[in-house]
Amino acid sequence: MSEPAAKPVVLTCAQPTGRLHLGNYLGAVLNWGRMQDDHECYFGIVDQHAITVPTVPADLRANTYACLAQYMACGLDPARSRLFVQSHVTGHTELAWVLGCLCPLGQLERMTQFKDKAARQESVRAGLLTYPVLMAADILLYNAAKVPVGEDQKQHLELTRDLAQKFNHTYSDTFVIPEPYIAATGARVMSLQDPGAKMSKSDPNASATLFITDSADDIRRKVGSAVTDSGAEVRAAPDKPGVSNLLQILSACSGRPVAALEDDFRGKGYGDFKRAVTDAVEAVLAPVRSRFATFSADRAELDRVLKAGAEGAQRAAHRTLAKVHRKVGFVERPR
Repeated sequence: MSEPAAKPVVLTCAQPTGRLHLGNYLGAVLNWGRMQDDHECYFGIVDQHAITVPTVPADLRANTYACLAQYMACGLDPARSRLFVQSHVTGHTELAWVLGCLCPLGQLERMTQFKDKAARQESVRAGLLTYPVLMAADILLYNAAKVPVGEDQKQHLELTRDLAQKFNHTYSDTFVIPEPYIAATGARVMSLQDPGAKMSKSDPNASATLFITDSADDIRRKVGSAVTDSGAEVRAAPDKPGVSNLLQILSACSGRPVAALEDDFRGKGYGDFKRAVTDAVEAVLAPVRSRFATFSADRAELDRVLKAGAEGAQRAAHRTLAKVHRKVGFVERPR
């Protein structure tokens, strides 16, 4: 009997920087959850990336647990995937060093995110410059074939592909060349106060972002104050970005196409429309909020999940590191 075909490996990671918002959930995490049956999934919480900028240690620890609880609340299942913290797995920084020794300095200095962030800081830390090499190591350590990425990470994935190809050419075929994973579906959720910008957890306007842990009252208040326009017609159009954004949110939460929603609200005002958006968002987020509260209250279970996730990730990391060390000429570690 032939062996079943191995599932393709997919990896995605996030920094533990705070609460997930509705855009994260509808546009990304829901799609990650749908991949769990057909892919070998690794979901990393990259705390080592987080310290490329000043952090408060206690906040970093709290945010790491919160990120895990949010992942689980959104449907990432530790029984079907490996949920782990980057610093718990030996190999991320080791592989980053090897890859860094192959990476041209100029390629890192040309990274758009590095230039943008460095321009806003008086003193630039080396970790900010080498951040993309560690990201490449995160991906290649598990030989991920697919990597869900947003627009702001495409350049980093290209560097990962370049480094994988350079290592394979310099030594021998070792790494899978990862491909970007673009979900077939996924809502693009914009700011409630500035529909020309994506919804963001760092938006200074507290009314602009719907977080997955927001209360029903918070949701009602934020949707109620969302930007629309001076007209009264509920339709999606370039000259109605605020209404278009709310229609997109209602469509994603209700599962109904925008055209059908436009028909529903023909002749009705923004009050009825916003109440419908509020109800739809609350219907989606209420169970997520409840699960998050349950998971957050059980620190022992979160620790158990992280231990199991790290053990599974570590097995894969050891396999890759053993090959890499042998090929670059390191003496095998004593056992």
